[in-house]
Amino acid sequence: MARIAILDDYQRVALKLADWSGLTPDHQIEVFAAPFANLDATAEALAPFEIVCAMRERTEFSRALFDRLPNLKLLVTTGLRNAAIDLDAAAARGVVVSGTTGPGHATAELAIGLMLALSRNIVPEALAMRQGGWQTTVGRDLRGRTLGLLGLGKLGTEMTGFARAFGMPVLAWSQNLTSEAAAKVGAIRVEKAELFQRADIISIHMKLSERSTGLVGAAELALMKADALLVNTSRGPIVDTAALVAALTAGRIAGAALDVYDHEPLPPNDPLRSVPRLLLTPHLGYVTEETYRIFYRGTVTAIAAWLAGQPVHVLRA
Repeated sequence: MARIAILDDYQRVALKLADWSGLTPDHQIEVFAAPFANLDATAEALAPFEIVCAMRERTEFSRALFDRLPNLKLLVTTGLRNAAIDLDAAAARGVVVSGTTGPGHATAELAIGLMLALSRNIVPEALAMRQGGWQTTVGRDLRGRTLGLLGLGKLGTEMTGFARAFGMPVLAWSQNLTSEAAAKVGAIRVEKAELFQRADIISIHMKLSERSTGLVGAAELALMKADALLVNTSRGPIVDTAALVAALTAGRIAGAALDVYDHEPLPPNDPLRSVPRLLLTPHLGYVTEETYRIFYRGTVTAIAAWLAGQPVHVLRA
């Protein structure tokens, strides 16, 4: 009988959104709903388990952690990439790492929602209504405003379709983007500086890497229009947090929305929670019932395949 751990099931829905019945007669499943405090707590909790199911990058699997998990044989992560897993360390320990498929449109939908919330002041107006208020701000249209995309991969391409529906012209930039590739999806490729200068709303859709860490810093924010908005649903470290806080506090840009952070979950006393003109959401990008169903069903499939001696979607360094 293998022991199976399901990690970071914040909403306690993993067992409801997939059929685990094929595993439960012969294997013991335990759900962890809260994040672990540190490496020691993670190692202590997971040491007995042969199979661990990770939700995206909520828990880091470093070499130090793999060294303290002698029973671990299979690690399943939702999605086909997970920057929080040291794949070399997993291989050295003989741990198979499998992924799952999953849609990407949910994050793009949230990005559009955050743009609407910022542009129409939905949060302050809704809060004012609860307190007896009525129409305290004047919003802005999305139609006619220029959307600047940092990254034009799967999610960036989803954004171009939404932008067309809202009547927004699209500019795009990434290190390897060509004008031809941008034109195929209805965007205009520009240089990075021009993107920040011309865009009314900038939305980030890039993978976190050495090249993208700190990609949006003080110099880039200084190029933005005074009434421009920044939306990050990608990864927190792509934006220099201190530079963004300084720009918002000084009123150099009109506002920003963040769904991702340098450290997650965001601590209750984090200074970001009190920065003006900043809309915060708790990494909701892929958190939809439809996406979770695909993720957890894929997790069950990956476990069953490994138990049958035929692992699927094996991730390699």
